[in-house]
Amino acid sequence: MSSIPNAPHDDAPQAPGAERDATDARRVLADQVELLYRQAPIGIGGALLVAALVVYELYSPSSRDLVVFWAFVALLVAAARFVVVRGYLADAKRGAEPQRWLRWFAIGALAEGVVWGFAAAVFFPSISDEQRVFLAFVLATMTAGGLPLFSAVWWVFALFAFGVIVPFEAVLFTYGTRLFSELALMIPILLAINIAVAYRLNHIFVSGYRLRQSYGRLTQDYTALNQQLEQRLVELDAARHQVEASGRKLALFAERSPIPIFELDPEGRVLTANPAAENLFGYTAREIIGQSSADFLYPKEESASVAERWAEFVRLGQPVASARYQNTRRDGVELVCEWSLTPLVNQEGHVISVIAQGRDITQQLEAERMKQEFTSTLSHELRTPLTSILGSLQLINSGVFGELDKDVAELTQVAERNGQRLLDLINDILDIEKIESGKLTLFPEPMPLEALVEEAVKLNQGFAERYHVKLTLAENLPGVTVNVDVKRVLQIMTNLISNAAKFSPRDETVSVELHDLGGDVRVAVNDRGPGIPENFRNRIFSRFAQADSTDTRQKGGTGLGLAICKRLIELMGGRVGFADREGGGTMFFFELPKHREH
Repeated sequence: MSSIPNAPHDDAPQAPGAERDATDARRVLADQVELLYRQAPIGIGGALLVAALVVYELYSPSSRDLVVFWAFVALLVAAARFVVVRGYLADAKRGAEPQRWLRWFAIGALAEGVVWGFAAAVFFPSISDEQRVFLAFVLATMTAGGLPLFSAVWWVFALFAFGVIVPFEAVLFTYGTRLFSELALMIPILLAINIAVAYRLNHIFVSGYRLRQSYGRLTQDYTALNQQLEQRLVELDAARHQVEASGRKLALFAERSPIPIFELDPEGRVLTANPAAENLFGYTAREIIGQSSADFLYPKEESASVAERWAEFVRLGQPVASARYQNTRRDGVELVCEWSLTPLVNQEGHVISVIAQGRDITQQLEAERMKQEFTSTLSHELRTPLTSILGSLQLINSGVFGELDKDVAELTQVAERNGQRLLDLINDILDIEKIESGKLTLFPEPMPLEALVEEAVKLNQGFAERYHVKLTLAENLPGVTVNVDVKRVLQIMTNLISNAAKFSPRDETVSVELHDLGGDVRVAVNDRGPGIPENFRNRIFSRFAQADSTDTRQKGGTGLGLAICKRLIELMGGRVGFADREGGGTMFFFELPKHREH
């Protein structure tokens, strides 16, 4: 059969919401099939018993062969149905497929009906009136008896009943008597009534089975819900203990923390303060709890602006780190503190409190200021006499005062080289201090970058030759214009080229390239040196950073060049980086945005 009522197609796509309904329908069908097979032995046994009575009643020497043949067919169909029942019972233990076994059962029911319809068609014309009445009663009994046996699936009963009635109906119409013709007209009505009753019973069975499935599912859901609830209660209890332990740890941490910690409500009023906060600001916790932090931590003229910033912070509900504020102690001393503000937000997204952690950086800032002043003063004081010394040594080494003795000349040349290194170090220190203090002024102007690159290569050609390294410039440089400080770009190029020359093996080549990246332009300096050690890569652009190797110490350097390059490039809106070069060596590059005419 191509389709089966009450059974979903396995190959039909199931929507996610219909998956559970499809599973329930399958289970209901399985229950219907299980009922049919459970009652099947009763039906098979009853059919054999009635068949024996029919054989006994209709057996005569004249009809012996026909009766024996019919009895053999009835026995064969009963045996086949019994084999199917045994197969189902065996398969049911492994999870029988209900649709397949329903088809087999329907075929058996149809065969059973055809056997009895065959009896009507064959025996009715040739037997006596009493035997006809007996046979008609038997057929009616078999049809009515099939109602409770097959109506779990109504169309199975319909197959069985049609198998019984259709041949009998044909015999009655063709027999020719008025009585049998009228009886033939009534039988379809009775058949329709029986099928309607079977359909109604099938509906009742399905409703009952669905109710049982729903109840079973409800029981399972209730059990699962109880298990989940029990698990959640256990988890909740464990979470409560963890929260309590965390609360104790946080309270202990805040109490013993060396940094000031406040807990503030959404309006900025103090809820708690740790001992470090009491010591720093000179207030006891009892004095400040309940007060607005803007009233006692900040000067009165700043209270309004602090309140506005606090309202914006609470509205956004985002953490703030390293925020510097000018605070006032109880005795009037002003402090510079660095605060981290962490809002505690509930599920609705509302701030319920704020943890404020502070750090007094007044002395640190003063120390940095003094260090910068000292470095700047010392560098200036050193550079002036050093410039004079270098000038004198250069005059001597140039032969202005005549030829020098060979040993003396070597000593003056060493003095000049080391003096120049010292001057470079002083200049680098001054540059980095100016950059970090924000005092460095750039003078950007639109310039063709290829001209700057060519000039930088020419200026550093002699330096590369000192290390026996060849310095080359790529051909067909793209013509691009950038808005840069010319002096600083040449300084950056000199740093990168000199580093590449120092670290390249003898007789190797350092190549300089220019690449158009669309909105940006990249300048790359490629060497064939030993590469960047893995443990040094994350700090290569830091101040005084040098790879810890003998080779690096031999090459010398202040460790400030790359740090200066990075900061200068970033001030001009670009970025700097490096990458391993294929075949060995390193590529250092910087990228700058192209100049756009407004």
